[in-house]
Amino acid sequence: MRKNIKSSLFAKVFLITAAMLLFISLLVFGLLAWMMPQTYSNQLNAALDARTQAFIRELERVSYTESAELFRQFAQNPQVTSIELYHGNGELLPLPLEQPENTGTAAYISQEQEEDPVENIPILSGNYYFSFADSQERYLLTVYGSAEAIAKLQQSFLRVMPFLLSAVLTAAFALSWIFSAIITKPVLELSRISEKMSALQLELEWNVDEQRTDELGTLGKSLNILSRNLSSALAGLQAANRKLENDIAQEKELEKMRTDFFSAVSHELKTPVTIIKGQIEGMLLGIGVYKDREKYLARALETAGTLETMVQELLTVSRLSCAGTSLKMDVVDCVQTVHSYLDETEDLIARKNLQIQLDMPPEAFLCGNKLLMEKVFSNLIGNAVKYAPQGAPVWISIWKNQKLLVFSVENGGTHIPEESLPKLFDAFYRIEQSRSRRTGGSGLGLYIVQKILSLHGSVCTACNTPSGVKFFFSFPQKSQTAPTEITN
Repeated sequence: MRKNIKSSLFAKVFLITAAMLLFISLLVFGLLAWMMPQTYSNQLNAALDARTQAFIRELERVSYTESAELFRQFAQNPQVTSIELYHGNGELLPLPLEQPENTGTAAYISQEQEEDPVENIPILSGNYYFSFADSQERYLLTVYGSAEAIAKLQQSFLRVMPFLLSAVLTAAFALSWIFSAIITKPVLELSRISEKMSALQLELEWNVDEQRTDELGTLGKSLNILSRNLSSALAGLQAANRKLENDIAQEKELEKMRTDFFSAVSHELKTPVTIIKGQIEGMLLGIGVYKDREKYLARALETAGTLETMVQELLTVSRLSCAGTSLKMDVVDCVQTVHSYLDETEDLIARKNLQIQLDMPPEAFLCGNKLLMEKVFSNLIGNAVKYAPQGAPVWISIWKNQKLLVFSVENGGTHIPEESLPKLFDAFYRIEQSRSRRTGGSGLGLYIVQKILSLHGSVCTACNTPSGVKFFFSFPQKSQTAPTEITN
């Protein structure tokens, strides 16, 4: 319980406020209970003193025997409880009340006091010295007043005290509850918001709903501004963090790709070098079949040519990796590029008796690097020509609309296993290692194609068709009738 109170601002404010209200209420009640009888007693004494002083002045104008009527009238005053008359030497004298039953009475006591002496406890008003008109002797008059009104007032305070105490307790607790709620509500709201801010809970609302114009309202508005700024900053940091994570992931992926690439390069370069080295050593030593130098020199030359092609392809890959956005952009006529390459490979096409079928418009322009795009067309068409079976058809088509230009090349008579299609554009990937080497492939052609198209914002896709294998890509076309060179 004590721990809960210590950790609760509302409980602390409530208990402190209730205790203060109770203390103040009881203090006020105690002061009233003490001061009101005192004040009332002083007022009664003052009134009795004034009446007695007037009575003394009247006594000084009459003789002792003539004062009976005055004493009787004064004694009948409800404020007077008893009267005592003393001679100057201190001797108690009878009062001259002119009543036989009171002859010889030393003092007058009212009938009410005799009936209820407890409630009529006398209050000493004072001693008054005077002389009668017919004598020079000094007399002492002592007058006592009634304390009945004061006693009743004190009893009234005691009677109402339980009810007043209950009302004070109820009012104190109710007012303390209301006051604590008013005071602590904005503070608790600010505490709740600050806890969310310290926990950086972006998914929750960080606004203080309190509409106040005092210092707490100003603090709430400042906290709202701080929360919005912090939320915006955290959102920016999270976005930057996500981007950094993506960049790190991409960098790791690129690093892995580079490692894999150079590992494959080492393996691929090692093979032709080992072949050439073995053939040359065999010819120098004249071992077995290597005695036929003409035959194996031709084979070594062929292997060296393959190695040269591979080195050129590796240099192309290196240049592409460093090119970035610094490419020189030209307007390339795709139709003319396709015809130029077909003219260069006319002997191979005729030797394999391939059926080239063209479906192209008279001209089709795109914006890209001329040398690199020529490499794309030559690699794609060259692959189709190399791997098409003897006498197979090869379809080359260019289709365009107002925005896109689509190029596709398909060689018939052969298919690629479906599981191999996603790997075709990986560096040094070959479906059949021995077959690829016999045809002089380096395993980098399609990798280079994808790399070039990636730099131009496009991608090449491969798929099997009912007739064979199809490669295609799309490109934003350049609506222009004549090539015009442009540079980034």
